[in-house]
Formats: sequence, structure tokens, C-alpha cells
Amino acid sequence: MDVTAHMAGWKTHDRSSRYAGLAVVVALHAAAITALLHYEPARLALSEAVPIMVSLITPQPVVEKPQVLPKPLPVKPRVAAPAPPVPQQIITAAPIAPEPALAPAPPPPPAPIAAAPPPVPTAAIAVPVVPPNFNASYLENPAPAYPPLSRRVGEQGKVMLRVLVNARGTADTVELRSSSGSSRLDDAALESVKHWRFVPARQGDQPVAAWVLVPITFSLKG
Repeated sequence: MDVTAHMAGWKTHDRSSRYAGLAVVVALHAAAITALLHYEPARLALSEAVPIMVSLITPQPVVEKPQVLPKPLPVKPRVAAPAPPVPQQIITAAPIAPEPALAPAPPPPPAPIAAAPPPVPTAAIAVPVVPPNFNASYLENPAPAYPPLSRRVGEQGKVMLRVLVNARGTADTVELRSSSGSSRLDDAALESVKHWRFVPARQGDQPVAAWVLVPITFSLKG
């Protein structure tokens, strides 16, 4: 047999013997105590012999530790957000077109020089025109013949003739200016005056053609 194994076996047997002895001792003590507690005289002696000490323990006041408040964090000033920039309305003026340069108006053409009229004799401007004359006695102009039918029916009236007398003193044109109311009397006056002679109109010493009014009256009285 190995010595090591023998020594291990012996140690195990010794440990078991000690544990068994301790258990027996404990059991004996427990039995003795139990017997004493059940024995009345012994229990009284024990209660008288051993005074019961009662001590009042005043509880110590609980001192509450001051609650340490956390330091407030520094409040950062609130910076207002800058307002968005208002877009400025840009007013652009329409480009003003330069006014076209106006060429200076050409000068008006010189007025044509009118030919100077021929000089008028001073005497022709200053001297008035003397109208023709038909009452001169030397002219011997016969009165118009009274139509017989007009005399019989009693026709009367005044005829006004307009006569253009030329520079020679004869009638170029005879016109009826106003009627007598009878065509026979009007025709008799026109036919007679066409053959009259006149003193021509004069402007200074010069005979000129001009118009003259010739009245002819037809009357049955006298």
C-alpha cells in the first residue's frame, strides 16, 4: 500500500472523529439547558439571579443634511432671430429714348419779286368818271312811239332800261332793267333807245365806255 494514500485515509478518519465528538458535546449541552428550563426552581433562580437591564435608547435626532440645490445654469439671453430682410423693390425707369434731333427747317424761299405794274397816270386815278348823257338837246333823240293798241286799251307805265354807251356815243347794249307791265310798251322803249345818240362818258379829257340808266314813261295824259 502506498504511504500517501494511507496518510490521506488517516486524515479523513481523524476529521470525522472530531466532528462526531463536537456533535455529542453540543447535544449534551442542549439537553442540559432544556432540562433546566423545564425545572421550576432552577428557572426561578435564574430569573432572580440575573437582573434584566433595560436601557432606553433615545433616538438621536436625524439631522437632515441641507439639500444642496444644483446651481442654476446661467440663462443665456435669448437673442431674437433677425427679421428676414425685406426685399427692396427696385424701380427701374424705362430708358428714355433720346429725342431725334430735328434738322432746322429750311428757310422759306424768297418771295418772287412781282413785276412792277406799269405806272398809272396820276390823272387817271384822281379824275372821276362822268357818266354818259342822253338829255342834250342837240342830240335830238326822238321819244318812243306809243303803240296804238296800248293807247286804245289804255296801257300806261314806266320802263327802266340799262344801256352800255361806247366811247363813240352809241349804244352797244340795251337791257330791260324793270318792266312797265306791258310787253308792247317795253318793246317800244327798247327799239327806240337802240338808235339814240349819247354823250359818251369822260374821265378827264378821255371818252370812255360806261353804263347809264334810261327811264321811259308812257302816259295817256297830255
